[in-house]
Order: sequence, then C-alpha cells, then structure tokens
Amino acid sequence: MTGDPRICLVTPPAIRLGDFTDAIGAVLDATDVACVRLDLATRDEDRVLRAADALRETCHARDVALVVTDHVRLVEPHGLDGVHLSSTALSCRNARAELGRDRIIGVFCGNSRHAGLIAGEQGADYVAFGPVTPSKLGDGSVAGTELFEWWSEMIEVPSAADGVDTAADAARLANCADFLFLGNGIWEAADPLRAALAIRSGLERDR
Repeated sequence: MTGDPRICLVTPPAIRLGDFTDAIGAVLDATDVACVRLDLATRDEDRVLRAADALRETCHARDVALVVTDHVRLVEPHGLDGVHLSSTALSCRNARAELGRDRIIGVFCGNSRHAGLIAGEQGADYVAFGPVTPSKLGDGSVAGTELFEWWSEMIEVPSAADGVDTAADAARLANCADFLFLGNGIWEAADPLRAALAIRSGLERDR
C-alpha cells in the first residue's frame, strides 16, 4: 500500500430511505467512492431488502458497488455486489461457495491478525479491522495503526479501516490501509457532504 486508500461509505444503523438516498447520492456525485455498505441494525429482512433495492439503483447509476452486511441470501437475487461479514464466526468459505468468485466478500476481524489471516485463507477480498478509534461498541478494543502497517507490509489481501470518522483518522491510516470505511461520523455531521469532502481533501494533502 503506497498512500492512496479508497473511500467506502457505511450507512447509519437506521435510515429514512428517500432522505438518505438523496444524501448519499450527493456524496457519490461529489467524490470518488469505491463502495457503499448497507449496514442496518434491524434484522427485519424485508426492511433490509427494500433499502438494498433503493440503494442499488443509487449506487449502480454511479458505477459504485453495493455490499450488504451479513445477508448473503440477498446478494444474488437483488443484484448486489457482495457481502460484508460482521463476524469471523460467519464462514467466509461458505459465503464464497454460495456467491462464487465474482462477488465481493469482506470480513470484519476486529483487531485480530489471526482472524484476518484466516479470512484471507478462506477467500476474503478484503479484511476489515476496527474500530480505529475508541468506541463504546464491542469490548472497547481498538485496531491501532501498527496493525495496518504490519498487514500492509506482510499480507497481500487488502485491508479496510472500519469506523473512520475524521480527516485525522484518515490521514493517519492513509499509507497503510487500502480502504477507509467512513462511519456514522459523517452522517451525524450537520453537512455530511462537507464532512466526506474534508476527509477526501485530507487524503489528497497527505500524498
């Protein structure tokens, strides 16, 4: 990795479809985004399905990939580009067998090198480490910069930094992560588009 990570957007845990597709469309129109991850808190498959269909139209109209968290069975029938597995307990190998080689599969591995190595061996297209700043979620563990530095030096499978909320976070990880997943920080900002552009500008200054 040599210093030009791709930005990915993660949806908030709950969204109002019409308002959110407008908001995310504005961000996609204004800056380069590799993919969008649909990451709703609800386990109601019908709500996830409706969100997936709406966001697919928004993303694919702009040639941006859309992946969904955990709902492997929605990927093929709804024309999604892949799945993000939120736990190493969910088998990447099984997802790959179901989806084939053409779909994206990412695996969240917390701050565990070992989990990342296993995911890579099972066919993950990327491994996500995080959160990259202290969080109330999970057990409070943080994926530090040194983990991404080690991974970029030793492993070919791309890494993703999960939970990037600020330009400072992005700049710190710019030279050692392949993808930056922007979390709730931008959607909670008064102007999400401005927040996303600030992160993009910070990366460009850091080159």
